[in-house]
Amino acid sequence: MASNARVRVEERIKINIGEAKNLPSRGHGSVGGRDVFCTVNLDQEEVHRTNTVEKTLNPFFGDEYNFDIPRKFRWLSFYIYDRERSGKQDKVLGKVSIKKEDLRKYQGKDHWFDILPVDCDSEVQGEVHLEVRLEPIQKSEDAPTLTRLSVRVIECNGLTKNNGACDPHVNVSLWCENEKLESKRTKRKGKTTSPTFNETFHFEIPQRPGEITADSLAALQLRVTVWHDSPGIFGNIFLGEVRVPLTGEAGLKLNLSHDTWYFLQPRENNRVIAHDLGSLRLKLNYTSDEVISSKHYDQLLSLVLQSPMVKPVTCSAAYILGQVVSNKQEAAEPLVRLFLHHGKIVPFIESLSEREIALETDPNTIFRGNTLVSKCMDELMKLAGLHYLHTVLRPVVERIYQERRPCEVDPGKLGDGERLETNFANLKGYIQETFAAISKSAYQCPSTMCRVFAALKRQARVFFPDNQEVQYCVLSGFVFLRFFAPALLNPKLFDLTQEQLDPQTSRTLKLISKTINSLGSCVGSRSSVVSCKEEYMMAINKDFFTDSYLQKLRLFLDVISTESAPHQALDSPIILKEGQLVKRAMSRRISLNIFRPSFVRRHFCLTTRGLSYSVSKGERPRHEIPVDNIRGVEPVDEAVFKKRNMFRIVQPDRDLYMQANNCVEQKEWVDILSKVVSHNLDKTEQYHPGLFREAAGWTCCRSPTQTAIGCAPVTADKLHADIKLATDSDREMERLYALFSAHLEQLRRLQESFSYHPAYAGDPSFEPKDTVVGYNTVASIISAVNSLQQEHHDHDRSRARGIRYGSRMAPIGDDNYLQLRAAAASESGPRRYRPVGSTPG
Repeated sequence: MASNARVRVEERIKINIGEAKNLPSRGHGSVGGRDVFCTVNLDQEEVHRTNTVEKTLNPFFGDEYNFDIPRKFRWLSFYIYDRERSGKQDKVLGKVSIKKEDLRKYQGKDHWFDILPVDCDSEVQGEVHLEVRLEPIQKSEDAPTLTRLSVRVIECNGLTKNNGACDPHVNVSLWCENEKLESKRTKRKGKTTSPTFNETFHFEIPQRPGEITADSLAALQLRVTVWHDSPGIFGNIFLGEVRVPLTGEAGLKLNLSHDTWYFLQPRENNRVIAHDLGSLRLKLNYTSDEVISSKHYDQLLSLVLQSPMVKPVTCSAAYILGQVVSNKQEAAEPLVRLFLHHGKIVPFIESLSEREIALETDPNTIFRGNTLVSKCMDELMKLAGLHYLHTVLRPVVERIYQERRPCEVDPGKLGDGERLETNFANLKGYIQETFAAISKSAYQCPSTMCRVFAALKRQARVFFPDNQEVQYCVLSGFVFLRFFAPALLNPKLFDLTQEQLDPQTSRTLKLISKTINSLGSCVGSRSSVVSCKEEYMMAINKDFFTDSYLQKLRLFLDVISTESAPHQALDSPIILKEGQLVKRAMSRRISLNIFRPSFVRRHFCLTTRGLSYSVSKGERPRHEIPVDNIRGVEPVDEAVFKKRNMFRIVQPDRDLYMQANNCVEQKEWVDILSKVVSHNLDKTEQYHPGLFREAAGWTCCRSPTQTAIGCAPVTADKLHADIKLATDSDREMERLYALFSAHLEQLRRLQESFSYHPAYAGDPSFEPKDTVVGYNTVASIISAVNSLQQEHHDHDRSRARGIRYGSRMAPIGDDNYLQLRAAAASESGPRRYRPVGSTPG
C-alpha cells in the first residue's frame, strides 16, 4: 500500500515576470519615471531579483525564473521597488501576493495582478504555539470555586523581519466583547524569528456565583499578539495576532489542556485603503508531486520506455501524451529526463522526428513549430549541453559584461556621445569572437547530442535525397536558433552569468543573438542572401553572410553530427556553479584557547576538480578544496549559528561552514556538491550536526575531539553519478502520471476513436492493425493511471487521519487542512476509467 511507503513531496515553479503598468510617479508634478526592479519572495525571503528598468512607469522585465521549492511556504510574493541612486534604501512601491493554495488558479496563463500596498498587516507571517486551559481554583476552603484561564506561550516560528531585524515579544490579553479586561506580556527575545518563550500567564474568569456556563464564556475571547520591539518614534511594530474563542466549536473545555499551533493573522479591524499602484503581469506554472515507492510506477514506466519500439510511433505512450496535453513543454521535460536516465534518448528522439520529417513537404519549416519532438530537443540540449554551452559562451559573455562597450547600430537609438562607426566596430568584434568560439568547439560537443544530431541528419538525407541543404537546415534550426541564440539573449536563464543585465549589455547581447540566429537560418539555405527586417543590421549581415563564414558553419555542423568523430575531453575543468557565499572563518587566537569566529563574503567557484573561493570574482583563489577531499555535504540547523540557509562541507581535518543568500541557493549548492562527490570512495557515513568548540567539544554529542567519528548519519544519497545528467526517475514518473491523470477524459475519447474508427487523426497511412495497437496502448495507460490514483488516494487518507488540526503539521488557519479532511472522509477513492467497448478486431 502506498500509505505504508515513504512519500516525498517535490514542488517546482516556473515564473515569467512580464511587465508592470501604471506605477505611481515619484510625486505631484514630477517629471520622468522610476528605476524599477521586481523581487520574487517565498513568504518574506527574497529568492530572485530582476534587472532594473530605468526611467519608466511601465517597465518591461521579460524575466524567467525556475526553481525547486526547498521548504514549506504560504505565500509567493512579488515586490516592486524603486531603486535609490543616492545609496539609500530602495523604496518598495507595492507587492503582489498569491497564497500557495491559489497558485493553480493561474496555471500556465498570463494574468494581470493588482499591486497592493505594503504595511505591517500585509506582511504578517509565521506561527505561534500556545497551551491553553480552563482550570478550577479555590482561594480558601469556604470560598466558591472559580475558573482560571491558564495560557502558556511556548514559541513562535517564521516571524516577519522589519528592516532586517526581529526582536519579538508577545502580548496576551483577555477580552469581553470589545473591552480589554486584562493584559500581560512576555519578555523580549532578541535577534530571532523563531523565539522560545515558555512563559505562563493566568487570568481569572469573571462570573456570577455558581458554576461557569457556556453562556458566561460566550462573550470572552483570548487575544495573543506578537510585536517587534522597536525603539523608533513609531513604537512597536505589529507582527500578527491570534484570537481564540472560549466557547463554540473551537472553544475550551474545563480541565482539558489545548496544545495548539496557530497561523498568525492580520488585525481584524485593519482597513484596506484603496490605492492605485498599477498592475503586474505574471505567468506561473506550479507543480507539486507526491513521489511514492518506485515499484508502483513499473507498469507506466514500461509503457513509456517501449515508445521508440512501437509501430507506428503515434500509438506509443509518449506520443499519445504529447497529443493530449496542450503544453508540449510539460510533457517534454519528464520524458527527456526519463529516456536520458535509461539510456534510450537517441531512439526516442529518432522515432518522433522520423514521423515529423516524413509528413513535412517544406524543408524550411521542419522542426520550427512547437511540436513534441522540438520541445524534447530543446530540453535535451539544455540538459546534455549545458556545460558545453558554458564552455563556449561564458568567456564571451563575461568579456561583454566587463568591457561594457557600446554596440548600438540603430541610428535612432544612439546614446549621447556615441559614434556609429565605433559601435559598429565593437559589435563586429564581439560577433567575430562569438562565431570563433562556436565554430572551434565542434569536437567538444557532448556525445549524446552528436548521436542525436547524426540521427536527424540521416533522416533528412533519406526523406530529402535531392536537397543536401535540408540536413543543414534541420541541424542549424536546433543548434543556432534554439540553443546558442536563446542563451545569448537570456544569459541568466542559461546560467552563463550571475550579473544583473544593464540595458546597454542586454542590447549588445540581443544584437549578437540576432546575427547568430540569422547565420543559422542562412547556412541551411541554397541562397547566401537572407532578408533583414531592420535596415541597420544590413551592414553587419553583409560582413558575415559570406561563403567563408557559411562554409565554416557547415563544417561545424558536419562534425557535431558525426557519431564516429573523436570528441575531445575538455582541457580545463568545467565550471558547475559559482556565486557569492558567506563562509565562516577563524580569526587570530585572542587568548590561549579561544578563537573568535567571523563570517566573510567570498566568491565561490565549483568545478569538476574542486571548490575554490576568492575575495572577489576574477581574483586568484585564496583556497581550493579538491573534490576527492570532500567527504560529505549537509545542511546546518539554524540553531547552530542562529543563521538561516547554512550548509557544511565535511572534510578530513575541519569542516567548512557556508551560508547561501536564500533557501533556493542553499538547495542548489547542496544538490550540485552532492552530485560531484557522489562517486567519492571515502565518503563519510557519519557526521556531527553540531559545532565544535575548543573548550566544550562538539555541541551535538559533547565529544572533546574534533576528529571524532560523527554522531549522526549523513543524508541518504540517491543521486546519479553523472553530474550533467543526474535524474530522479521516480520524480519524473510522478510528473508523467500527473499529466496522464489530468487528461483522462481526453484519453478516454482517444480510446473510443481507436475503437470505432479505422483511420486515426485523418492519417491515411494508418492500417486497421494500427488501431488495435493504439487501443491497447491507451487501455494500458488508463489501467496504470487508475492503479496509481488508488495508491495516492490511500496515502492521502492515511496522511489526513494522522494529522491533528492545530498540530505543527497543520496549524489552525491552514486552508490545506480542509482538503486533507475531505480526503480522509472519502471512502470511495478516485474516479477510475475502465476500457470502453471491446478491443477492435
